[in-house]
Order: sequence, then C-alpha cells, then structure tokens
Amino acid sequence: MTRSRTPLETAAGKLIAAIQKEWGIEAGQPESAASENVMHAAHVLLQAASKYGSIASVIGSNSVSTSLGEQWVQAHPQVLPYIAALEGAQ
Repeated sequence: MTRSRTPLETAAGKLIAAIQKEWGIEAGQPESAASENVMHAAHVLLQAASKYGSIASVIGSNSVSTSLGEQWVQAHPQVLPYIAALEGAQ
C-alpha cells in the first residue's frame, strides 16, 4: 500500500517539477548549474516535508525564496506560484 502525500509534500513536488522545467530549458548553458543546485535544495525541502512534516528545519525563519536563492528565483518568476503554494502549505 502506498502512502498518500501530504499537501506540503505535494507542493514541494510541484515546485521541484517547475524547477526541473527551468533547468531543462537551460540545459547546456552555464546557468543550468545554478538551476541544478536550486533543484537539489528543493529536494531537501521535500525530504524535510516527508520526514518531519515541516520544512522549518531546513529554512528556519527564512522564506522558501531565500532558501533557494533570491537571485535565481527573481530570474525564474515562473516558479513563484509554486513557492507561494509551498509556503501556504506549511
């Protein structure tokens, strides 16, 4: 029997998918390394959501955007709705 995902886990997964899309668009370009790092950071958020039911252990009192990197987020506004959804699910 598979475990159903919590809303927090679902939101983290959707954020990862949005970041992966940006990473795929940038494939082969120098900026793709930054997107890959952001994707790894988002996976850490998903792991915290799965293990602890919260992402606070990862981001502390920071925002998700700060945790991922403000500069990267500003350069990829397509992920903003997914960040908002994740923050709303906390």
